[in-house]
Amino acid sequence: MTLWTDLATTAFRVHTVQVGAWSTRVLEAGTGDPLVLMHGTGGHLEAYARNVPALAERFRVIAYDFPGHGRTTLTTRDLEIADYTTHLLGLLDTLGIDRAHLGGESLGGWVAVKFAAAHPERVDRLVLNTPGGTMAIPEVMERIRSLSQAAADDPSPERIQARLAWLMADPTSVTEELVAIRQAIYAQPGFATSMRHLLCLQDPEIRQRNLVTAEELGAVEAPTVVIWTSDDPSGPAAAGIDIAGRIPRGTFAMIDKAGHWPQWEQPEAFDAIVLDHLSVPA
Repeated sequence: MTLWTDLATTAFRVHTVQVGAWSTRVLEAGTGDPLVLMHGTGGHLEAYARNVPALAERFRVIAYDFPGHGRTTLTTRDLEIADYTTHLLGLLDTLGIDRAHLGGESLGGWVAVKFAAAHPERVDRLVLNTPGGTMAIPEVMERIRSLSQAAADDPSPERIQARLAWLMADPTSVTEELVAIRQAIYAQPGFATSMRHLLCLQDPEIRQRNLVTAEELGAVEAPTVVIWTSDDPSGPAAAGIDIAGRIPRGTFAMIDKAGHWPQWEQPEAFDAIVLDHLSVPA
């Protein structure tokens, strides 16, 4: 089962591509300049199901499952940020994409920043959606770890609902369809083990060596919009303002009545910010 309700009027395809050791699930829709969308920790490409229709009217939208996530090959070892950026580089090469816009939520934003700093020649513009990687708040890290592993160990509707509700300003934003797709993913054989390895970035020592540095933020050449929200459980809006201020061509945008998934809770506001940012002349 997949979240195709939101894509009922949009032409798209889902396929797998081999990127190194990873059989990678990819959704593609639309034509034009490539726009790659990346989800958060424990997530999957359906996190952007509500945004693909509007964005695909202007861009070749590519959403994919990270290594160890979704229906991409699961992992039996810890994955750190370099694993994700290496995979992204391989994915772009495999799809024949020289340059792309990158959009990333939480972990996806963390990967996007690191990638843009290391490979500026491959990035046109950045959309950082409640990005991770600049903070190490023990209570937040423990909450992510406990809720995520509990849902993977026991993928019951109740556990899945609890994990997803943490992302939202309004818990009723979690639909039955979203719970069902995540439940099916988390119930895969080996997923609980994979989740343990994905959550290594919530370990203080491992996280510290993976954090985005001030030098990396300063090395991002791409025009960047940092999107934060009124009710983000991962940290205050001041964190997003700081990130935007450290990126040479960074701007900040705020979305009200949303938590860690503004693209899901407030899709029209989110899409408008993204389309405006990607349409401004360089």
